[in-house]
Amino acid sequence: KHPDLSRPFPPYLLSPPDNSCPKFLDIWDVDVLKQPQEINKQGHHTHLYSSDFLIVRRTLEFQIKITFDRPYKPAEDKFAVEFVIGAFYWKMSLQTDNTNIVSNPSCTEETFEFGVLDACLFIMDKADMPLSNRGDVIKVTRVASAMLNSRDDDGVLVGNWSGDYTYGVPPTSWTGSVEILLDYAGSRGTPVCYAQCWVYAAVFNTFLRCLGIPGRVVTNFFSAHDNDGNLKMDIILDENGKLDRNRTKDSIWNYHCWNECFMARSDLPSGFGGWQVVDATPQETSDGMFRCGPASVAAVKHGQICYPFDAPFVFAEVNSDVIFYRRQKDGTLEVVKVNPTHVGRMVLTKAVLHDGRRDITDQYKFPEGSPEERRVLEKAEEFGCQREKASLPQSDVEVEIPTLDVRVGDNFDVTLQFKNHSDQRRTADVYVTGTVVYYTGVPSAEVVFKTPKVKLDPLQSKDEKVLVRGEDYMHKLVEQANIHFIATGKIKETGQIITAMKVITIHNPKLIVKVTGSPRVSEEMYVSVEFTNPFKFNLENVDLRMEGPGIMPFKRKQYSLIAPGTSITWTETFSPRRAGSTKLIASLDCAALRQVYGETELTIQQ
Repeated sequence: KHPDLSRPFPPYLLSPPDNSCPKFLDIWDVDVLKQPQEINKQGHHTHLYSSDFLIVRRTLEFQIKITFDRPYKPAEDKFAVEFVIGAFYWKMSLQTDNTNIVSNPSCTEETFEFGVLDACLFIMDKADMPLSNRGDVIKVTRVASAMLNSRDDDGVLVGNWSGDYTYGVPPTSWTGSVEILLDYAGSRGTPVCYAQCWVYAAVFNTFLRCLGIPGRVVTNFFSAHDNDGNLKMDIILDENGKLDRNRTKDSIWNYHCWNECFMARSDLPSGFGGWQVVDATPQETSDGMFRCGPASVAAVKHGQICYPFDAPFVFAEVNSDVIFYRRQKDGTLEVVKVNPTHVGRMVLTKAVLHDGRRDITDQYKFPEGSPEERRVLEKAEEFGCQREKASLPQSDVEVEIPTLDVRVGDNFDVTLQFKNHSDQRRTADVYVTGTVVYYTGVPSAEVVFKTPKVKLDPLQSKDEKVLVRGEDYMHKLVEQANIHFIATGKIKETGQIITAMKVITIHNPKLIVKVTGSPRVSEEMYVSVEFTNPFKFNLENVDLRMEGPGIMPFKRKQYSLIAPGTSITWTETFSPRRAGSTKLIASLDCAALRQVYGETELTIQQ
């Protein structure tokens, strides 16, 4: 009898055996040891992928267990294992399980929810990327840079900077990448609404790490988006020094998020491997598609912007000068001030293994005003970057706007700090404009316009305060609640122009997230989200979202109305799926109030 009664009898067992021939070697089972606790996933650091398949890393060995119907005799028996291989998929002819191959680097604490790896592979399928190219990390990241946005290829995310998110999820509402990737793959490639730069960067980071490509999100503060293709951000003033909004077209983003991925660049000279900029936010086209990178960070720092891909654009984002022009009556433009330090003020990424920040500005540029920086700018000019070379006399009057910490709805004073460095009296006719702006620098509504006349004695320092009332800005705020203040003026005695700029971010209220219960794997726990409406108006059609990586799937709750002074509490149960340190993250969003967050950290025991 066949030892396994659940299997059909092979034809050779239906007749009397021929004892003169060796018994046929039958395969009963093939086990690729794919369970999280087994040797393959543990050895390849893929045990935290929620997947029914074996996931292994390239170039590392793994084990397969094959069970025959009798003892295997190496001297007499022969069998073959056939591998059908792409770059990220492969199959064995001896079994029906798929196995996914990812790149080598790993973080032992990285977790990926069920379906995320398949969604990342689907993105490359949707791009019709040949399997033969999927082992080339340069090609993978370049294709993904285009596929993460939907501008020209029905990619993952639809960008929206209009403030109207009626037909999708506001970019400030997302609490993670999982929902986005699963929605895209589940719909077989319908773009997900909506994203802005940090959403693109977050999903791109998940894509990179899920495929074993080291990645991190990078934020550049005061990031240049130059519409003229040079290293100049042009701000136009009228003949009296007043800002001309209609003629000022270039925009300086309060910040911009992109990604870096770590790779060898065998296509570039030695020294230009390592961290590379990739950016999925659709800003400009590259080789006919909205994408950016990979661009060598080292090449950007040293002005070697001739190397692929898109290094000139990245170089301009961190190195552009802000040029103030005065428009004469005849329409000609006169350079009146150059600010070489405003753009690329600081480049940050998350610190390793804790929530602090890491300043990586020195990886992108040499110190402002240093001889090295001057040589880099000269090198960039050789490759076509245009700079303003006007030599202007130093103004003997300076003005600055200090940073403020303001709660939403509060009245506050913007302080203009004047300093007269001359030994003579000076009079400044000043224009102060406060404009609600999107984080991209695009203006939404003017909330303040003042024209103080400031008289300064020789060598005098003086503060001039401008009152901003809550009722003037509260109902004009857009998401992220930024007000951009620009002070410009003309010194009566010398004709010189003075300028100062400051973005004041109005702080929203916070969500309170609390966790109770025994913090152990598979134990039931409770999480509550609390919020009180601090305003004098109703919050309508409020959307609450919550999730915890590795411990709680995405959850959502909606409230039709939260009246002034009213508190809400939303409680959910969850059972952690893995041990380790993690967070629960919650967001609140409605048309009148965006970007309200809360989080709590917890450590789950086995």
